[in-house]
Amino acid sequence: MSVYVDVLRYRELFGSLFRRDLRAKYRGSVLGLGWSLLHPLVLMLVYLLVFSVLWRVAEVGTEDYWLFLLCGLPAWVFFATSSQAAARSLLENANLIRKVRFPRQLVPLSIVGTNLVAFGVMLAVVAVLSVATRPEARDTVWLVVPLGALFACLVAGFALAVASLNALFRDVEHLLAALLLPWFFLTPILYSLDQLPGVDEYPVAAFALHWANFLTPPIEAMRAVLFTGAAPALADVLYTACAALVGLAVGAFVFSRSDDRIATEV
Repeated sequence: MSVYVDVLRYRELFGSLFRRDLRAKYRGSVLGLGWSLLHPLVLMLVYLLVFSVLWRVAEVGTEDYWLFLLCGLPAWVFFATSSQAAARSLLENANLIRKVRFPRQLVPLSIVGTNLVAFGVMLAVVAVLSVATRPEARDTVWLVVPLGALFACLVAGFALAVASLNALFRDVEHLLAALLLPWFFLTPILYSLDQLPGVDEYPVAAFALHWANFLTPPIEAMRAVLFTGAAPALADVLYTACAALVGLAVGAFVFSRSDDRIATEV
């Protein structure tokens, strides 16, 4: 895990990259970090209109569907934006990588750090809304902090792997872009797994949606503490912790195997 230890060892350089990315993302913006909330809020309104008002396929047994939806969106937006931005990060910093020898993993990890700020802001807003509208969640809402931290580790490992592979194989970013749309609908953001009509008829499919998709358990766990006010399922928490460790390990492994070729390939 020396790949991640370098973040602390070169924390001043990482901080410089982080500040550069953050300034570039919101340069000239009046709203600043507020723009990071606009995207999920617009998504929430669109999906609420289509799936809850017009089509009515996303029933979750509550009138607070807007909050149900909002509880799942921050994690997805963080994952999707971090993965896509990190995929091109090494290519977009090719001039710096060719000229200076430094821990190159800091580049995609700084991208994740930048998006982590927006993720934290979104979770904070959802937590406030949850406390204000769901009294039963007031005792569990704080659990979203450690769950969010584990999810951030998972995203960091995935983003590092994607960035490393895309530096060698340019098709990776296009493959990721093509996968994100179906991946979104296979993740229980618009719906609850328990409320799917075919869950009893096709238990294998329901099992795959829950456990084959590594985004499902952390989103289910965060939604449990924010929306239902219940402790997250132990299986979801253990899965999230293991997925975070595996994600970090896979990211470090892929980067270590490709590090020597990155400078010549970008």
